[in-house]
Amino acid sequence: MLEKCFGNDTLSRSNVFRWHERFRSGRESVEDDKRSGRPSTSKTDENIDKIKEMLSENRKLTIRELAEDLNIAYGSVQDVLVSDLGLRRVAAKLVQKDLNFMQKKDRVEIAKDMISKAESDLTFIKRIITGGETWIYEYDTQSRHQANE
Repeated sequence: MLEKCFGNDTLSRSNVFRWHERFRSGRESVEDDKRSGRPSTSKTDENIDKIKEMLSENRKLTIRELAEDLNIAYGSVQDVLVSDLGLRRVAAKLVQKDLNFMQKKDRVEIAKDMISKAESDLTFIKRIITGGETWIYEYDTQSRHQANE
């Protein structure tokens, strides 16, 4: 019945029996047991912060450049960019999929600027134009030839 309902996402019959036996013998956790293997030393909070900082200074850095500067694997940098920072590559630049640390930083700076202008000029608030919920991002894209230069 489970296979008809869930298709390929269903546990096999032998796995169901194995899990049933484990819980019957006293297991309480549904998490996998720890496995032997080499722990990841390159995907640390320190390295993630360094990558954020480097990208804040220069968004046109390549994954290879980041990996060489930090002395960590190309795949680890790529995983940090995609999984942890939510970035993707567009025309030789790393741009965000959703609101991320670069946009948040820009918004904080803009908000501080607007607050300081509002405090000095009382009519400033009346001159702010508001819009809908659509956000349009402007990126100065380059051709591959320009990016290689």
